[in-house]
Amino acid sequence: MNFIFVSPHFPRTYWNFCDRLKKNGVNVLGIGDAPYNCLEPQLKACLTEYYFVDNMEDYDKMYRAVAFFAFKYGRIDWIESNNEYWLENDARLRTDFNIQSGIGIDRIDGWKNKFDMKKFYAAGNIPTARCHKITTKEAAKKFLDEVGFPVIVKPDNGVGASDTWKISCVEEFENFFERLPHVQYVMEEFVFGDIYSYDAICDSEGEPLFESSSVFPPSIMDVVLKQIDFSYFTIPQVPEALSKLGRAALKSFGVKNRFTHMEFFRLTQDKKGLGKTGDFVGLEVNMRPAGGYTPDMMNFAHSTDVYKIWADMICFDKRKLKDSGDHHFCVYAARRDIHSYAHSHQEILDRYGDRIVMCERMPQGMWAVMGNQMYMAKAKTQDDRDDFLNFVLERRK
Repeated sequence: MNFIFVSPHFPRTYWNFCDRLKKNGVNVLGIGDAPYNCLEPQLKACLTEYYFVDNMEDYDKMYRAVAFFAFKYGRIDWIESNNEYWLENDARLRTDFNIQSGIGIDRIDGWKNKFDMKKFYAAGNIPTARCHKITTKEAAKKFLDEVGFPVIVKPDNGVGASDTWKISCVEEFENFFERLPHVQYVMEEFVFGDIYSYDAICDSEGEPLFESSSVFPPSIMDVVLKQIDFSYFTIPQVPEALSKLGRAALKSFGVKNRFTHMEFFRLTQDKKGLGKTGDFVGLEVNMRPAGGYTPDMMNFAHSTDVYKIWADMICFDKRKLKDSGDHHFCVYAARRDIHSYAHSHQEILDRYGDRIVMCERMPQGMWAVMGNQMYMAKAKTQDDRDDFLNFVLERRK
């Protein structure tokens, strides 16, 4: 099997996907915008060959890279980046090279555009907040008359919380339209709730081989815009109600042979037309693994290896790794250089010892959301989890 892994160097731990493929006998070919001598040794060891592209947004260069590998190694069986930013390029390359192992360019809009996602949620009987694709100021006012303030405005095709705003009054509404960028935006009614993910690796029939869930701050938008501390955690078990909705979404979106990350609100207050406090409501889908080091958090939380589960799905369409049954919270807490904290780096290491499973400076490209200095730890109980978060993020008075 010839597998092209696009941008295998980012995030850093993605070399694990390549490693597990290679251990399954796959010929792993990399395409990326990092020079070969900058790749980590573990990644170099996984790749049969690496093709450097100085600008991966130049489709002609990406096309030539794939064509080179096809000429040298024969038919390409898979192309995948597991990266939100490159999903559209992945799909276009699959279409142009007639690769049937993933979706083509004709289906990508429903996976990338937030407005188009709504029809798939509806097909799965999953409640979602009302949404309006912004065309004119007058049409947006009409939508506001229906849902009221506050509302969220965000790019229809965007990654994370970039260029996202909460509009709470007429003045903010007017200001938004004065600076409206020349990209398609959507406006969505505001929902009060906590964000739970439904993460799954599913087989060729869309059945989950692995499930996990993480809990995120209610507003990633505030984390980015206000540069507040970022923390979240993977939970030991997926709530049954969330699993039911997640599986329905896998079916309605037609997800097969993928690692996927879907986001839901868990309502913290009743919302007319959506549900009662504690109900789950669809937010958006991301047809790739959860960002940053979340796959590693899943490993620590569930005592497993999601990289192997994914590679076994690719190669054998089944899960070979058994569940150990040992589950924890895995907690991520990140500090920002602009703030002063009560406890030193060494005090954190001394206090939590071998419970800390990862500790490092984050790459600059991830600072806006993920912070500058991260700490990741396992916790047996909610009290242990909260103690770790409070100690790491306590500010100096």
